[in-house]
Amino acid sequence: MLERIRTSLAGLSPAERRVAELLLAEPRGFVTQPVSTLAERAGVSKPTVVRLCRSLGYGGLTDLKRSLAAAVNEGVPFVHRAVDEGDAPADIIVKVIDNAASALLKFRGTATAHAFERAIDALARAGLAGRRIEFYGVGNSGIVAQDAQHKFFRLGVNAAAVSDGHVQVMSATMLGEGDCAVIISNSGRSRDLLDAAEIARRQGATTLLITASGSPLARTANATQHILLAADHPEDYDRYSPMVSRLLHLVIIDILTTGVALRLPATLRGRLREIKKNLRSKRHAADA
Repeated sequence: MLERIRTSLAGLSPAERRVAELLLAEPRGFVTQPVSTLAERAGVSKPTVVRLCRSLGYGGLTDLKRSLAAAVNEGVPFVHRAVDEGDAPADIIVKVIDNAASALLKFRGTATAHAFERAIDALARAGLAGRRIEFYGVGNSGIVAQDAQHKFFRLGVNAAAVSDGHVQVMSATMLGEGDCAVIISNSGRSRDLLDAAEIARRQGATTLLITASGSPLARTANATQHILLAADHPEDYDRYSPMVSRLLHLVIIDILTTGVALRLPATLRGRLREIKKNLRSKRHAADA
């Protein structure tokens, strides 16, 4: 929102621009101050403040303040970007779910189908040829890598998850043409993962990069065998516990798993039915 207002400055009248500049300089103060104070501080009339709101596409000052408060909400550091100190459980439920749903819907609108097509094709070819599919991640991304390995393992392909940096280097060194290395990183700045991606490339493997676009890891995707699956979100990885980013990464893995499963022979899908059948014996019998 702030960036959009900033780019709109040139199209505003001089008086409206003064109000907009005040908003950009002190967005949190703008939310809490009455129209009379805002007008006085910007050196304009109260109707000018309202006209600015309408020029920016809002119904009025209250409408703009509501959107602005949501845009500048920083949440509780290292906990969650959407919640505030003192939020009741009912508020936390709504905020956390709305934050996740918003990020997922935004990803749905920005996901590049062509990149997923290439990624699914590479993974399916590796699976059908009995080549190796390695999932690399550290920290929270390592947990996502384990989930990915579990899902692909059930498809009957040669999949492994590696979260130790030294083992990642050894694993990437043993990759070859036809193999796939899936690199998962929220920040895209992990030295271990950058090293593993570079080694995998030198060995001729296809690398699939699940990370934020513009990150150091994403910028290495510069050839046909290196595929970027961008997972962009508003979560500051230096300030908040990874919540939305982890959900996005898990969704990307689900998309890849589903796409690959549809390309595998029906006999392999039959194996999934057999797994489900055999797992039923591990459950407690239902009451008679």
